[in-house]
Amino acid sequence: MDLDGAHVVISGGGTGVGAQIAQDMAHAGAKVTLFGRREAPLRAVAKQHKFIGYVICDVTDGDAVRGAIRQARGLNGPVTVAVANAGAAESLPFAKMTSDHLNNMLSVNLVGVVNLWQAALPDMQAAGEGRMIALASTAGLKGYSYVSAYCAAKHGVVGLTRALAQELAATGITVNAICPGFIETPMLTASVENITAKTGMTKEQAAKALRRGNPQDRFIQTDEVAGAALWLCSHAARSVNGHTLTLSGGEI
Repeated sequence: MDLDGAHVVISGGGTGVGAQIAQDMAHAGAKVTLFGRREAPLRAVAKQHKFIGYVICDVTDGDAVRGAIRQARGLNGPVTVAVANAGAAESLPFAKMTSDHLNNMLSVNLVGVVNLWQAALPDMQAAGEGRMIALASTAGLKGYSYVSAYCAAKHGVVGLTRALAQELAATGITVNAICPGFIETPMLTASVENITAKTGMTKEQAAKALRRGNPQDRFIQTDEVAGAALWLCSHAARSVNGHTLTLSGGEI
């Protein structure tokens, strides 16, 4: 694939990894449409490059996603790449997990991926090529304490990726997941503050505890994730399908 002139749709594109992927894709020549619930951060990212636009959309609402895809298509043409990046993580002991908590984690982290990929699929099938990329997590490949619902959702994303990759293998569309460890983003900042509030640790101690699982003793950076997404869209990655690309310093 050649990203020059391609149309990339990214959910959760207003901050962190989504914003970085948007900028890197636009610099590679792609037209980018961001999806997100809050206009202010989306507008801020869109101002960074003339090829970045946005549509307000909640990825947990399938009808809203289909409408957003139609709007995005009207702006930038058929969708070539769908990056399912929107996600949320909340920590809670399993014994205290409620059905609302579980459903919330599944809705944004798993159902949101299904909604985006289903809405974008017809354009890729018509073109005979495309890339579907999910931002999963190492939590989709192993377990972590106190985030069982999040882990269940991310494991679901990995299973979805592998199954859909098989289903679409002969169509020219590849389906892959990127599985980073802890990424230095606003979500990580919130996790550190949550640990601090619940345990009495300092922010430095909480950050050190989270870094401990990475053999390189550092957090993953957004440009590393964006670089992985760019590679998965490249012609060199045309045989990479149903893969979980782990960015974790050797943790897994």
